Amino acid sequence: MIKKGAKSRQPRNLLFLFEALSLSLLFLYQWDSLEKSTYITAIGLVLIIYLSNFLLLKISDGDQYIFLIVTMLLSIGLIMIYRIDEGLGVKQLLWISIGILTFYLTYFVLRYIKGWRNWGILYLGLSYLLFLFTFVLGSRIKGAKNWIKIGGISFQPAEITKLLLIFIIASFYSNKEKYKDIKYSNYYLVGIVYSFIALLFLQKDLGMAVLFYVIFLALQYIYEEDRKLIFLNIGLFLAGGLLGYVVFDHVKVRFVTWLNPWPYIDNKGYQIIQSLFAIAEGGFFGTGLGLGHPYFIPHADTDFIFSAICEEMGLFTGIGIIMLFLILVYRGFKIALRQKNKFYKILALGISVLFGIQSIVIIGGVLKVIPLTGITLPFVSYGGSSMLSNFIALGVLQVASEDLGLEDEHYEIGE
Repeated sequence: MIKKGAKSRQPRNLLFLFEALSLSLLFLYQWDSLEKSTYITAIGLVLIIYLSNFLLLKISDGDQYIFLIVTMLLSIGLIMIYRIDEGLGVKQLLWISIGILTFYLTYFVLRYIKGWRNWGILYLGLSYLLFLFTFVLGSRIKGAKNWIKIGGISFQPAEITKLLLIFIIASFYSNKEKYKDIKYSNYYLVGIVYSFIALLFLQKDLGMAVLFYVIFLALQYIYEEDRKLIFLNIGLFLAGGLLGYVVFDHVKVRFVTWLNPWPYIDNKGYQIIQSLFAIAEGGFFGTGLGLGHPYFIPHADTDFIFSAICEEMGLFTGIGIIMLFLILVYRGFKIALRQKNKFYKILALGISVLFGIQSIVIIGGVLKVIPLTGITLPFVSYGGSSMLSNFIALGVLQVASEDLGLEDEHYEIGE
């Protein structure tokens, strides 16, 4: 008979073994040019991942696997990023460290401060404020004005706004009884969401607009009593997609290269074709870590990191990443089904949909299953603002995995 403590440590020991083997391959690849940063990155990764998992066992009685799944994704992503660019690898380790601290901060703040379901107006105000900052201070990158640069640090406010959107929706539907006497209250929520999407259209950040829409439609489908609104949203989505195709040239380019990129192999179809070449070159088990050519793929550390991983680690690892996301989303839905508190139930559902649709959109894009969008793969791609927002979302999901009962259900502001 296996003891419970030993059984709980087994997945973490397997994760440690994976990291050790992968880092050993990196050491062999760079044997002639090993630097101090390589050792720091390797030791830092193992310590941060192992200690953070161990700490979570001590402080939370909720789901013990969602954080473990995420740290597996982090490990794969960091090893690949470091292989592509050592400097980015060191920076990514720093972002992971800050992200894990943000995860624990989110956990404690959300767990021990009450009344979150009543602050819908605050979430709405913060969302519009972030949009305002983006329009005033934002820089245009790849055609979209969605980044703010302060000093040497770039930040994408929409990464936080997408989480605020989930809080707004959760606050509305968990307080539905309060709005029964307000005529057309359901349409107010629709108007708020579409105002967000319109602002993202003005920023030309259509990938994020798709995320906002899918999150809203999924939660609306579950909790909205007026089923006509769902059909209305589907119609508006189709109209918005057609409008985006007509108005934005880069949307036309992505659609054309999705249908047939081969005539444009030297220019606008280069990215997706190199992605397909890399995946095909890797085969099932990959060329071997350090033996591929991921630098042939534009943005291999961000948008196309899945292709780079498949080239050197093989489709076997690519399928493993997809399965990890499937398990993460599954456990998120399981958390939502078990949670008695309606507000946290909706939060868990929204965050699960967020992780699911974000991974589907980017993996489907690099595989040419759907048109490509400029969205990063959660916890795997290089990036600071996306890493922090994803860890905040994970912290919320961790709190929702605990038995909160019906607390907050009758909590009012000022009590």
